[in-house]
Amino acid sequence: MRKLIILSALLVSASFAAAQETRVYRWVDSDGTVHYGDSVPAEYAELPKDVLNERGVTIENLAGKKTEEQLAAEKLENERLVAKEKQRRADQALLATYLSVEEILMHRDRRIELFQAQSKVTELYLNNLSRRLEIIRQDASNFKPYSENSDAPMIPKNLAEDLRSTKDTIERHEANLRKFRADEAEINARFAGDITRFKRLKGIDTE
Repeated sequence: MRKLIILSALLVSASFAAAQETRVYRWVDSDGTVHYGDSVPAEYAELPKDVLNERGVTIENLAGKKTEEQLAAEKLENERLVAKEKQRRADQALLATYLSVEEILMHRDRRIELFQAQSKVTELYLNNLSRRLEIIRQDASNFKPYSENSDAPMIPKNLAEDLRSTKDTIERHEANLRKFRADEAEINARFAGDITRFKRLKGIDTE
């Protein structure tokens, strides 16, 4: 028991001595002059520093404030690493999903067929709406504000509403048609990229 108490006391003393160990800072200013001190003046606070123990041995390195160039370079490197990891995961998924280029083409064609079918239905509907709009416009031409006859009556409320809603419906479906076609183009481009990448990963001749 006595030995245990003595050992504990020695450990506490050693810890206290280590805590009280002198720390000296060493840094180099913009002129290349080396400085030492037990504290760092405010004008040098942002410079990188070495921490020395009482025997002059470096025990810690304190990084200084990074320059704008260093921060920009660090950001670019982080972005590069993130992009590299993203590409690695995409490659892994691509190889796990397909066994051949033919499978990729088959999957692409099924996706394209969906957009083409949606476009076809929308085109047919737009043709019907266009014919309906022409009929409504002919009726509306007999009324103000569409008639050139100054004595023409004001357009009936239901006819005006029919004209407005038909135009709105046409615009909505035209927007849908543009989206279907854009989606089809995007799918084609994405699968083309997948095929090129798949060939490269598999070592298939891309010529």
